[in-house]
Amino acid sequence: METRVTEIFGIKYPIVQGGLAYLAYAELAAAVSNAGGLGQITAATLRSPEKLREEIRKVRTLTNKPFAVNFAIARHDGQYEDLLEVAIKEKVPAISITGANPQPIFERIKGENIRTLVLVAGVRQAQKAEKLGADAIMAVGQEGGGHLGRDDISTIVLTPRVVDSVSIPVLASGGIGDGRGLLAALALGAEGIEMGTRFIATRECIHANEKYKQAIVSAKETDTVVIKRTLGAPGRVLKNDFALNIIEREQEGATYEDLKDVISGKANLKYIYDGNEVEGFGWAGQVIGLINNIPTVQELFDEMIQTAEKGLNRIGKIIGERSYR
Repeated sequence: METRVTEIFGIKYPIVQGGLAYLAYAELAAAVSNAGGLGQITAATLRSPEKLREEIRKVRTLTNKPFAVNFAIARHDGQYEDLLEVAIKEKVPAISITGANPQPIFERIKGENIRTLVLVAGVRQAQKAEKLGADAIMAVGQEGGGHLGRDDISTIVLTPRVVDSVSIPVLASGGIGDGRGLLAALALGAEGIEMGTRFIATRECIHANEKYKQAIVSAKETDTVVIKRTLGAPGRVLKNDFALNIIEREQEGATYEDLKDVISGKANLKYIYDGNEVEGFGWAGQVIGLINNIPTVQELFDEMIQTAEKGLNRIGKIIGERSYR
């Protein structure tokens, strides 16, 4: 399966694991890379340069394949320079940038042999990322889990819009969790996909509490809600009483100061690490409606590629061989 994404990042399949705050550690990243995709570790939740250096080196003990480090800039509160220096000194193959203006990072890594991906939720952001020198764009639709764009554009519309607006390769993100989604993304003009929620429900995502994983497996596509919309930073989470209370308070006019404790990383950790849904929330996309098991990452990849191939054969029969000539 060859696209510009596989060529640029040196991977077998154009499948990128999302940054996954508090969950994207060496074990998951290495498993994704070993299966043929691009695994990532998250710099934001490692916080200290020493811990990031340790995690990067740990990945390299688990795989000899390319991997990336995710920089969710907004989560760093602007304090990511020391972490970036570690990534540069450790000569990581790639970095992804999410959550804020990526220009300072591009200025710093200019001349370094580091491939780059930028997550966007709109055409203008994509064009800016290309102008700054991004190697690839990840376009996330409103179906995705975690933080989203403000315009509620679906992946099926956003992907071709972004593809048509830039010359660099685009990965589709949001609502994708199986081989059908991969094939659909390619049909929309994307040259790969990014998945987040689907990778949480894998065995190698060892930091995720089993209760969180089981909630993803048992939930329907209607079992997510968007919090923080009134704060200008919408994010999709599993529907529970805790999340619904956040939304109710937002509708009543609560400010960031009023809500900062219940929308914090600590509240997120209470659910995803401790399984405490009474005092916390867990990020998840609408793709939960398509997730019904907790496989190894390799099993997931095998199923995805097989399903994509079956889907392609099905399309070929519908269209007919003459259409290919």
